[in-house]
Amino acid sequence: EKLSDIAGPSPGLTPTYSSIAQNMFASTDGSGRTACTQCHTNQGRVPAANLNLLPEAGYAQLVGVASVQKPGAIRVIPGDADGSYLVHKLDGRADIVGQRMPRNAGPFLTEGQMLIIRRWIDQGAQNN
Repeated sequence: EKLSDIAGPSPGLTPTYSSIAQNMFASTDGSGRTACTQCHTNQGRVPAANLNLLPEAGYAQLVGVASVQKPGAIRVIPGDADGSYLVHKLDGRADIVGQRMPRNAGPFLTEGQMLIIRRWIDQGAQNN
């Protein structure tokens, strides 16, 4: 399986934090999904959900950190994509508080993009 074949509108996406931060969080993709940092930034504002996803800050604000919107939920649980609240928000699961991400009815992440994010988390959510 070549990841570039499933990454869809983010052809350079790989299951590493640096790739996800660059290709997903800080970039608009080929489908028109806007960069997460449009809302999740501390530049000139308080970031949405108090989550700054700028590449230099995002890892420390995601991995092992409690959600401010949903008490008891952890944003990213290393080794457990299904239990990670980030995945719930991106999937639009029924248990989320607020809106599915990205806001404004998408376009949402493709199955391939989600598979790569899940793989990064399931492989331990390393800061690589």
